[in-house]
Amino acid sequence: MSISRFSLLPLSLLTLLLTLCQSAWASGQDPATAWQKIHRGDLVIDVRTPAEFASGHLPDAVNIPYQYIIQAFKQGMISKDRPVVLYCRSGQRSGMAQQSLIKAGYTQTYNAGGYKPLIHWQQSH
Repeated sequence: MSISRFSLLPLSLLTLLLTLCQSAWASGQDPATAWQKIHRGDLVIDVRTPAEFASGHLPDAVNIPYQYIIQAFKQGMISKDRPVVLYCRSGQRSGMAQQSLIKAGYTQTYNAGGYKPLIHWQQSH
């Protein structure tokens, strides 16, 4: 489809296409990729509860429970193009946080999945 054809599509369809492209680009759950991003200095967000975070977390991770992610990013004035790595226990809450961020216009999110798989991968490499 050429660019000129995009102008003929309804705005809602263009928004859906953009969201799907962002979602595909911002998907994740590969520990090796997550660690590459973490080592290059991407912002690391643990979206679990404060109690889960207190029981163990990745170095330099910031705890923002998934349901508060948008509010916290807006209050912290996090740039919408800042690379962000999200994780939780299984990848489900980090996926929900990622989708919220994508809908809010954040373009460089990565769902790293679960904490234990990340730690296990790091220890085995």
